[in-house]
Amino acid sequence: MDYKKIKADNVAVTRNLAEFDKDTGNIYETLTILSKRANIISLEIKEELNKKISEFATTTDNLEEVFENREQIEIAKFYEQLPKPTLISVSEFLNNQIYYRNPLKE
Repeated sequence: MDYKKIKADNVAVTRNLAEFDKDTGNIYETLTILSKRANIISLEIKEELNKKISEFATTTDNLEEVFENREQIEIAKFYEQLPKPTLISVSEFLNNQIYYRNPLKE
């Protein structure tokens, strides 16, 4: 998923609890869904970041390279400015973009 285009809040916002149990009927089930989705998002972002940083990996440690690698600094700044995975999962849930099912209810 392209997390650059996500329209999620960058800060935590007070939410109405009624919005979260409308589909599931249980706030705790909704929180479980959100936490699992946030973990998935976090892993995807981490894998993407590791791929980009591995391009800059060198076998020798040179102090000049460490201080002057602007591309790596820009990548780090970009990922720091992304919304947190929990905020992304809340945004996806409220916009009905998360598919979930409970096999115990079926």
